Amino acid sequence: MLRIGLTGGIGAGKSTAARRFELLGARVIDHDVLARRVVEPGSAALVDIVAAFGDRVLVDGQLDRAALAKVVFASDAERQRLNDIVHPYVLAAGLAADRQARLDGVDVVVHDIPLLQETGQGGDFDLVVTIAAPAEVRVERLVASRGMTPADAAARIAAQATDEARAAIADVVLDGSGEPEHLAAQVDAFWLERVPH
Repeated sequence: MLRIGLTGGIGAGKSTAARRFELLGARVIDHDVLARRVVEPGSAALVDIVAAFGDRVLVDGQLDRAALAKVVFASDAERQRLNDIVHPYVLAAGLAADRQARLDGVDVVVHDIPLLQETGQGGDFDLVVTIAAPAEVRVERLVASRGMTPADAAARIAAQATDEARAAIADVVLDGSGEPEHLAAQVDAFWLERVPH
């Protein structure tokens, strides 16, 4: 089973690439989905988050993502504290999904991990693919698609690793600055060249 780590900054086009990998036949394990799953009501991760940040991050027994975001995106130390809580749970969930894929006889698994570089997982995969796009393009996309203010979008981008840091751990860097079709064509070319058939 070929294991690919897919990463890229917020708004760079990583989700577009992940969808293309899925169309090509890979099983995509979305670590954002896992991160939401591990903090569901009653989870150990949610208990740990409330212990660290207090009831202000809860609403009706569920994680109040907006309230938590206000806290963690205003402080590097608080963001690191959250990451230290959540990442081990997400890593365990990702490994479980990986084992299931192997049991299912899947040939190619793509782990879609926004913070792959930041969490030191670059060496955990057979290949690492990074999607890169200039910050100004990413800000425009986040304002248009997610309703963020330009300042909020810039803060989210600044909170993540740089494109250079992600490129340093990548086997290939794909250009996500253009139209989705342009990125899809690059994923297709990578698939033909680097994935055994």
